[in-house]
Parts: sequence; structure tokens; C-alpha cells
Amino acid sequence: MREQIEVLTQNLARTIVGKNEAIRLVLVALLSGGHALLEDVPGVGKTLLAKSLARSLDGKFQRLQCTPDLLPTDITGTNIWNPKSGEFTFLPGPVFANVLLADEINRATPRTQSALLEVMEEHQVTVDGVSRPVPQPFFVIATQNPIEYQGTFPLPEAQMDRFMLSLSLGYPSAQEELEMLQNLQQGRNNELHPCITLAALQELRQICSQVRVETSLQQYILELVRATRHDEEITLGVSPRGTVALQKASQALAFISGRDYAIPDDVKFLVPYVLCHRLIPRGGRNARSVVDRLLRSVPIP
Repeated sequence: MREQIEVLTQNLARTIVGKNEAIRLVLVALLSGGHALLEDVPGVGKTLLAKSLARSLDGKFQRLQCTPDLLPTDITGTNIWNPKSGEFTFLPGPVFANVLLADEINRATPRTQSALLEVMEEHQVTVDGVSRPVPQPFFVIATQNPIEYQGTFPLPEAQMDRFMLSLSLGYPSAQEELEMLQNLQQGRNNELHPCITLAALQELRQICSQVRVETSLQQYILELVRATRHDEEITLGVSPRGTVALQKASQALAFISGRDYAIPDDVKFLVPYVLCHRLIPRGGRNARSVVDRLLRSVPIP
């Protein structure tokens, strides 16, 4: 089954040049059953990565371009009156997909953003008192620009907590940008085809959930999370959902790395991506620097 991960990684690397770490992190979120948030400046490939992932999966892809006039029913769907049958018919929204790209999610109003809370956590949508499950597997990959704040609505803590990972792509190197131009000229960006079925993805998720995590490593995860709740430089610490997310992500990373057991290095690598967006530093401090300090202070098993 790991061969399929290699094929999927290589497929994504054909369009996302030089971003192997970002690709691996997105795959960690995908395999662990979580969701990913890409925070970066415009034009670095956030949307391209999401679309490439969707094209690599043999499933349904929907794109949601978030704007201030977007309504919750534009996401979840709504009941439409059918004059022929004399009853209401449910018209599904874009969340009824396997991969949902919520582009520039912070441009949607808080009311609209909240429409994603239920479906991201419970994989179902409730409209007019009726709950409907979304297709499985279900994966949300959202993007936002952390620099431009005009016309945006910052994601509340409850929304941020729904994302397993938060990462940025960063600018490419000169050689990577040259390779990107050459790929574009040769039309390689249009050569992506599905390389993994939904059934195979579900099986991979099941395998990842069985990766062994020793009690000592679980204690290490717990101590890291609890340290964020008692640190004087942090106003809001990481929730128990973050504890579970860190373990699941560590299992997925171990599997991608070719192991059936997780190690402390898996946890240490993932901590900034899993915990930083879940906590609120005090006095405008940088979340990454605070988390790095906690990593140095908590003993490694």
C-alpha cells in the first residue's frame, strides 16, 4: 500500500515543484482523516496544490470561492420547492464531495464560515432539521492570505481547531521557479490523472489508524499539549482535539515514512503544524517561537 503513497506524492510533485514537505504534510492530513489549511501570500501554489490533489484522487471535487456575499446554504445546500411533486426537494451544496477546496476562506462572513463546522467534524450536514451524511472519504483543504486583511473575517478559534494542520508553501527557489516555467511551457501541469481510488484511500486511512504509538510517546504528546495550557506566554492553550490530532498525524507520518510505529521525531516535526494555529499567544508574541520553546523544554522519551 505504501507504493500508492509514492505514486501519489510523485503525481503531486509534477505540478508543485520543490514543495515536497508541503505535499507530505497535506498527505498526512488526508491519511489521518483531518483537514488542511494553507496560509500564504497569493500566487505561490495553494490553489494549485488543492486542485492537483483532487485530480489525483478518483473522487468528486468541488471548489468554493469564498466571498462576503456567500450564504451558508451556498455551502450546505437548500430545500427547493418542486411544483410538479408538490413537495420540497433537497439541492445538495458543494460540501457533498470527496475533496472540497474552500478558497480564501477568511473572505466569507462568520455566519457562512460556521456552516463548515458541523460537516468538518461530523461529516454530515443538517438542513431544516434533517441530517445528511457527505460522501466518504471527505477532505477539506482551505486557503487564506495572512497578509491582506481588507475585506476579510478572521477564522474563530472553533473553526481553526477543525483543521488538523496549518502550513504555508513559501516562495520557490530560483531553480524551482525556472522548472515551474519549463513545466508550464511543456504542458506538464495538464497531465495529472487519478492515481488512487477512494476505496484504496479508505484502506490507507485504516492502516494509518493502526500504526503503533507507545504509551511513553502518548505521554510526550500529552505533556506538550498540556504545556500550552499553563504557559504564561499563551492566552488560550491547545484543546483535547489538538491532542488527538497530533497523535493521528504522527501515525500517518510514520506510515508515509515506511514504519508501522511512531517515534518522537514524528511528533517533533508535526508539533508546529498541528499546534501553532490552535493557540493564542499573549501580547502579540509569535506562536511558532513559543511552540519551539516548549519543544525544547519538554523532555523527549
